[in-house]
Amino acid sequence: SLSVNGEVWLTFMCTPVDLEVMAAGFLFNEGIIQNKEQIADIRVCAAGDHVDVWLHQQAKKPEKWRRTSGCTGGVTAVDIELPDGVSDHLSLYDGAALTAEQVSDLVSQLFDVQDIYRRSGGVHTSALSDGKRILVMAEDIGRHNSLDKIAGKLLLENIETPRRILMTTGRIS
Repeated sequence: SLSVNGEVWLTFMCTPVDLEVMAAGFLFNEGIIQNKEQIADIRVCAAGDHVDVWLHQQAKKPEKWRRTSGCTGGVTAVDIELPDGVSDHLSLYDGAALTAEQVSDLVSQLFDVQDIYRRSGGVHTSALSDGKRILVMAEDIGRHNSLDKIAGKLLLENIETPRRILMTTGRIS
């Protein structure tokens, strides 16, 4: 579970690895925080099943979450209200391109860093790359959690992300 400023906000279904970065990334991805300076403290309880996040400011638990999980009965679609001035038709393509060989090499690197997946066969892996090598990676039973962990690592470790590629695993049914 996740508590913010002493109030329990929600329960995650997640792999008990990198819980501090997942909590920070979740709060960032949800728009609760914008930078690590807003975090006073993050602590995982001794039992490893609860994360306490203390912020330097008050924070109100959202009535609706932005995220969608789609698994274990999660919501698969929500109406997202974008901040003023932000378009819902963002163009992220800036003319950069990868060759098929570069894509194949990145996929191979993604497979190489999958430690928990190799041992369990039951987790997703997400990774951020500069097009040549993997810069940051995270594994979790939920792909959305692995993306929160990536965001948390970027936030807490002050990793700059211009022109990056985000990769994530999926399922073949």
